[in-house]
Amino acid sequence: MNNKKTLELLAPAKDLATGIDAVNCGADAVYIGAEHFGARAAAGNTLADIEKLAAYAHKYRAKVYAAVNTIFTDEELPRAQKLIHGLWKAGADAAIIQDMGLLEGGLPPIPLIASTQTHNTTPEKVLFLEKAGFKRVILARELTLDEIKAIRAKTTVELEFFVHGALCVSYSGQCYLSCAQGGRSGNRGECAQPCRKLYSLKDDSGEVLAVNKHLLSLKDLNLSRRLGNLADAGITSFKIEGRLKDRDYVRNITAFYRRELDKVMAKKGYSRPSLGKSFAAFEPNPAKTFNRGYTDFFLDGNPVDVASPDTPKFVGEPLGRVSDIKNGSFRLHNSERLHPGDGITFFDKDGTLSGSLVNGVKDGRVRADNLKGMENGTDVYRNLDKEFLRSVERDGAKRKFALRLEFSDYEGGLELKASDERGATASAKLRGVKTPAEKPEAALETIKKQLSKLGETDFYLEELELKLSKPFFVPVSALNDLRREALAALEQASGLVPEREEAKILPTEHPYPEEILDHTGNVLNSRAAAFYKRHGVKEIGLAAEAGADLTDKPLMVMKYCLRRRLGLCKKGKEVEPLRLEDSEGHRFRLEFDCARCVMKLYFDTTKPEEDDTEE
Repeated sequence: MNNKKTLELLAPAKDLATGIDAVNCGADAVYIGAEHFGARAAAGNTLADIEKLAAYAHKYRAKVYAAVNTIFTDEELPRAQKLIHGLWKAGADAAIIQDMGLLEGGLPPIPLIASTQTHNTTPEKVLFLEKAGFKRVILARELTLDEIKAIRAKTTVELEFFVHGALCVSYSGQCYLSCAQGGRSGNRGECAQPCRKLYSLKDDSGEVLAVNKHLLSLKDLNLSRRLGNLADAGITSFKIEGRLKDRDYVRNITAFYRRELDKVMAKKGYSRPSLGKSFAAFEPNPAKTFNRGYTDFFLDGNPVDVASPDTPKFVGEPLGRVSDIKNGSFRLHNSERLHPGDGITFFDKDGTLSGSLVNGVKDGRVRADNLKGMENGTDVYRNLDKEFLRSVERDGAKRKFALRLEFSDYEGGLELKASDERGATASAKLRGVKTPAEKPEAALETIKKQLSKLGETDFYLEELELKLSKPFFVPVSALNDLRREALAALEQASGLVPEREEAKILPTEHPYPEEILDHTGNVLNSRAAAFYKRHGVKEIGLAAEAGADLTDKPLMVMKYCLRRRLGLCKKGKEVEPLRLEDSEGHRFRLEFDCARCVMKLYFDTTKPEEDDTEE
């Protein structure tokens, strides 16, 4: 039995094809949205497709987690329970949930994963979820390494952590801006992403601090260099964000993290929970697919620069500065890096991101469709590398099992024994007269060459051992037949996929860490309320989606701080609010809890100052 600590690479899938891509590129597990009730409403999938994905993943002992992580009304709760029963029947290995009403009975024996939407930031909260019966808890992205270690020290539940992808500026599950402004709730899977809009910022005296910037838009997370630190801190599942991302993105990022996590496991002696090795026919590179710039976020504390205020779009790889712009073309050093069909971007003189397709490259000059707003000295970037994407789309990756072959002779002929990493064994025999080889070395080379030809099979050769009493001449056709017969028998002997882990949620009375829950508890149904009351909560406020008055309530709670970003931090001293206004005239107040280093966003209910300029 393998008692080594395992590290899981967890990849997103917006659909069946993307999920299969993720498995082929080396994911140990895939998470996918169900037909309804996922935190990405636009990424739903049928039970039939999830069943197909589970069957494919289970072939490699990889797992499929279904996201059902919105909050439900009383009317929706039975439908959600029915859906989870369907997911279990379809082969899902776990359900990712947010609504505690589901724990009040009526679920199949499916293991439960606590969504990051449940605001998992403290040892006390994570321990409560463990006691409540969760198999795994997805931690808040904002945690530091020390905070993760503190949680690990007080709990034994599996810990999952995001290592790559988009970042919400607010703590997950604690953002109500989209809901309050337009009725589209992030906790219901319908976030309108107001954090990616343009805003202007003023101080309390009316002085303008920033104009038309994406002040709440963050860079993307990239912890590929910190996987070893996270493993040491207690993380066992490393999650790539992106259930809305396309296949190219998932292929590229999954293959990249497979390579990086393998390095950590080799160094630290960890093992993988799934089988099979991924062979990518492209060189993965996170700079080549969508990102807003990269950050380690708060892993080491509180960095100044985690934001992407200039644009929420993909700027791309820096190429250099342009010169000699004329006739729809420009000169660029190292222009040979570009090819027709590539996409380029640049910021115009107003600071707006513009883009164009490359038409041609010749003699150090680049021709492009649209260079309006480009000036000499402008920095140019590539956000679409056509050659790279072609290799990702065309070649992709294949996942294969490690194969060991042993070729020997016996009294009645020759035998090829085969075994693989699943534990399956099989053999094939070539009966008849054994002819000694006239050219021993050539004969042995032919045997090795033909038995090693695995082609499009599900195997790669880990070891080939020749146990012959002497070199024999064996016709090439006979060797090929022997290999095919042995591999066919091996597939037959591979056996059934091991049974899925089952869980049983038993009612407990372990006390919840708080006795009062306001709207941030996200309690939308009576069963969720009963759950919290059973665990000692004495007062439960209305959820935002149930009509809670958010006039004086925080619409966002953020570890990211605009004062710190702009160099206005007073290092724990009390500070005055700042005023935020979007391009549509919506006004907000930013308050600062400097003792906890937290920024909160509220509706600004004060009247705007009158313009008393003389006419």
